[in-house]
Amino acid sequence: MTTTPAAPAAWQRRSDATTAPLDAETLERVDAWWRAANYLSVGQIYLHDNPLLREPLDRDHVKPRLLGHWGTTPGLNFLYAHMNRAIAERDLSAMYVTGPGHGGPGLVANTYLEGTYSETYPDITQDAEGLRRLFRQFSFPGGIPSHVAPETPGSIHEGGELGYALSHAYGAAFDNPDLLVLAVVGDGEAETGPLATSWHSNKFVNPAKDGVVLPVLHLNGYKIANPTVLARIPEEELADLMRGYGHKPHFFTGGFDGEDPAAVHRRFAELLDVVLDEIAEIKARAVDEPDMDRPAWPMIVFRSPKGWTGPKEIDGKRTEDSWRSHQVPLASARDTDEHLADLEAWLRSYRAEELFDDEGRLDPAVASLAPAGHLRMSANPHTNGGLVLRDLRLPDWRDFGVEVDVPGAPMTEATRVLGKFLTEVVRLNPDNFRIFGPDETASNRLQDVYDVTDKQWNAGYLPTDADDHLARAGRVMEVLSEHQCQGWLEGYLLTGRHGMMSSYEAFIHIVDSMFNQHAKWLKVTNHIPWRRPIASLNYLLSSHVWRQDHNGFSHQDPGFIDHVVNKKADIIRVYLPPDTNTLLSTYAHVLGSKQYVNVVVAGKQPAPNFLGVDDADRHCARGLGIWEWAGTEVEGTPPDVVLGCAGDVPTLETLAAADILRRNIPDLKVRVVNVVDLMRLQDEKEHPHGLSDRAFDTIFTTDRPIVFAYHGYPWLIHRLTYRRTGHKNLHVRGFKEEGTTTTPFDMVMLNDLDRYHLVMDVIDRVPGLAARHGLLRQRMIDARHEARAYTREHGEDIPAVADWVWPDVGDTGTERGGPTASSATGGDNE
Repeated sequence: MTTTPAAPAAWQRRSDATTAPLDAETLERVDAWWRAANYLSVGQIYLHDNPLLREPLDRDHVKPRLLGHWGTTPGLNFLYAHMNRAIAERDLSAMYVTGPGHGGPGLVANTYLEGTYSETYPDITQDAEGLRRLFRQFSFPGGIPSHVAPETPGSIHEGGELGYALSHAYGAAFDNPDLLVLAVVGDGEAETGPLATSWHSNKFVNPAKDGVVLPVLHLNGYKIANPTVLARIPEEELADLMRGYGHKPHFFTGGFDGEDPAAVHRRFAELLDVVLDEIAEIKARAVDEPDMDRPAWPMIVFRSPKGWTGPKEIDGKRTEDSWRSHQVPLASARDTDEHLADLEAWLRSYRAEELFDDEGRLDPAVASLAPAGHLRMSANPHTNGGLVLRDLRLPDWRDFGVEVDVPGAPMTEATRVLGKFLTEVVRLNPDNFRIFGPDETASNRLQDVYDVTDKQWNAGYLPTDADDHLARAGRVMEVLSEHQCQGWLEGYLLTGRHGMMSSYEAFIHIVDSMFNQHAKWLKVTNHIPWRRPIASLNYLLSSHVWRQDHNGFSHQDPGFIDHVVNKKADIIRVYLPPDTNTLLSTYAHVLGSKQYVNVVVAGKQPAPNFLGVDDADRHCARGLGIWEWAGTEVEGTPPDVVLGCAGDVPTLETLAAADILRRNIPDLKVRVVNVVDLMRLQDEKEHPHGLSDRAFDTIFTTDRPIVFAYHGYPWLIHRLTYRRTGHKNLHVRGFKEEGTTTTPFDMVMLNDLDRYHLVMDVIDRVPGLAARHGLLRQRMIDARHEARAYTREHGEDIPAVADWVWPDVGDTGTERGGPTASSATGGDNE
């Protein structure tokens, strides 16, 4: 007889989890906790000393610079207090994501009340002196930020930029079946595009295999200086909106018209129990029906006054329940007696003497509201993802490499081969690795992963083959929103798992600011010892600038790299593998790394391969290197010119240029240098991967012309190398904002990155060549005209370019499809 497993204990209904009634004493403890958290929040914003008001408040007790945000904080504290009661009763594993990140003082206050803050920072003790230090450090030089920052235990979401609370929450819930994520969405934040899209995340949750996100729309009515849209539409319209998103909305209004706080607490506690019971019922059904239809997950619309419990009016103007409470309501508390008196009255309204003893310790009865140990939201191990991180099981990338008998063969689609490698990664890591992307997994040639997994999808299904590879559970997450994919991936990584994001290169810019926030988070956590390292954020940017000739100018932009390298060098890694084996080696490396943002740019179109498995391994380990087989230099003598390249298409054009130079100026000593790790170009004092000046000069020389073909905007190479001795000799070709719908080679010609222009650059820059090889230079100009004319007549690239391969590939002394001695490509020997 087969038995159905029971739902996890964490998802029992309250009546099954406890027989204790929702009594007045419990609600009094909830209220006391809320008052304590509010008191500590106000104290952090205002007080420099006298933390328990043991003496009359003096202006010297007030900070000279008043920073922080009050308006959203009391609502966040209210929700935290009530969640603590529910967690303790139900043994819930829960975490708290705050979209209104300005509520930083509230989250710090709650983690302090739970004891986690003092455990994490032993100098912030649970007594009067500890309170003084807690208050002094907030938004103070040498202290902590005003947001729910990395320094705050229990946080994975700073909220400095609005719009990503739900995306991060769902990312945390994926593959965490016992986890509840309370995601508080500010009503100002709800006006952003990313947040509006992220309500749809509920269509991608598997009720059996994933955790639960409980969204709470914090409807307090105002932004910095304006009302919020969702607070000013009829309740039924808002209900229809939430139902349209697939949620079952529960509405709560409290704190208005002088309602008794005890009644407010009771009503909300009862509502929260109803909501958590609904979640428990859904989770129980998921055990019995793994393929159940998508449920209508509950959510709460929580309406309360902005600045709740703060001053009703200041200087005769409404403050509570208005935008004036958003930041620091009593901005002149240090400067005017009236505001100072108002501040003291406000602080004393929380009756701190009832909450803290003479030593400044929290009353044990109040403290007992907190759950135990790791059940505290501020101590949940998932909020410090490195604590639960398991290393990926990675296959040997060499098993997927392509054989390269001679440089230039065979032709492969690099990302398609990478897809075979990722297929094995997925198979070996069925519960802690996911691939995220905006509808581009197949477009970027990674579709072999569908041999072992599907795309997770919990919306509707149609009985057609158009719904191929959609399933209730899968390791591929696709939705046509880069914001959503990035947010999911960040939440997944921050809670201790691994993943990658694939995107078209031009449109990864959509998440520029999200990348900023994550990079800043990593930078800060590198200096927080208790924050354990997490898996790296890995990008794969394909459909790149040089092979978006079919989509045109709108799809042609390599500038994400420039944006990325602005961040701290300890965090940033940028890789431009030139062929399939170097891509495999690079991606195996980045998937095994921690605490970085790795940007890998690789083409998806058929392209030649230059390095075998062993050579690719060595080349990637070095990060850059001289390709001896491609050059014509003589050991023991310096080269006449260095041809540098970074990126698959620039590498191809550089090699083609080297071939033309070899044939036409055989006595010219050419060195070819390929760069796969872009940051190797920077000084070792500026980046951990940077080369020493001696190593750089050995490779690029100090006095010879360097013609560098680069994947992106050329000035970045100058920026990375401006301190080098030979920088004055460096000439960079790259994308210079010329693009259209055209052929691949016409695209590189538009930007003067083509092989013919590179040959011209060499002739112009190597002393003595211009006078001796003016005819060859002229032929290069003619070759460009011929190639462009051919595209205009035939709609494709000239065969001499389209069929070109490195000479050693040919079966005879003449390369297949290459230029003959008399062709217009400039192949004549002089």
